[in-house]
Amino acid sequence: QVQLVESGGGLVQPGESLRLSCATSGSIFSINTMGWYRQAPGKQRELVASITSGGRLNYTDSMKGRFAISRDNAKNTAYLQIYSLKPEDTAVYFCNALVYITKWTYVEVWGQGTLVTVSS
Repeated sequence: QVQLVESGGGLVQPGESLRLSCATSGSIFSINTMGWYRQAPGKQRELVASITSGGRLNYTDSMKGRFAISRDNAKNTAYLQIYSLKPEDTAVYFCNALVYITKWTYVEVWGQGTLVTVSS
């Protein structure tokens, strides 16, 4: 069983920054793409950014300015740095990964999410 666990969320004031972490565990052969998504109250889940095992980055256009995704392949961990947080960034942030559990088989795994609340 593969698990993804997000951490780093919390209550922050507008203008502050946060670094979210996504740790993985379980029987993992390799991890292809990892990504961060968010779901604001009353809205659908949306992609923030993704990163391939080779470090190729992909951002939703509206996220390019204040969001930075990275990963540590040795630790199978992904990060999301968020700068200058705004109230509209309030959401549950989810980690996602395409995980190969064997050379031939992969599963899409989601974390449970970490809540980021931006409020003064």
